Amino acid sequence: MEASTVSLGQLTDTSKGVARQLLSIGENRLELLAVELMEEREHLLRSLLLLAGTAVSALLTLLTLSAGLVVLLWPHSPATILFVLSAFYLLVGVWLALRLRVRLTGWRSLSASLEQLRKDHTALKGALV
Repeated sequence: MEASTVSLGQLTDTSKGVARQLLSIGENRLELLAVELMEEREHLLRSLLLLAGTAVSALLTLLTLSAGLVVLLWPHSPATILFVLSAFYLLVGVWLALRLRVRLTGWRSLSASLEQLRKDHTALKGALV
């Protein structure tokens, strides 16, 4: 049997180096995750504020426009104008719901962090094999 040429000190030094690298990778990934969480929070807050402002503005506009149309066209046919306005509001609501669905399906949360974790996992699997 051949004697091992690797001493215990060299093995310890190598282990410490690997541990430092793993800690450094972990620290970098945690910093990336923290930055992405802040970006996600800001994105959500801005989206909610824009949504609230848009909803209030649209509601006030629709109320005044509807009142004006109803007053203007009431002598001709009250039921027709109310049904036309209801159909219009329904179409706008469906269109907005579809736009929201497209926006939400296109957004990927924490994409950079997840991609880096996949790369790290692949690199560690390659190093261990």
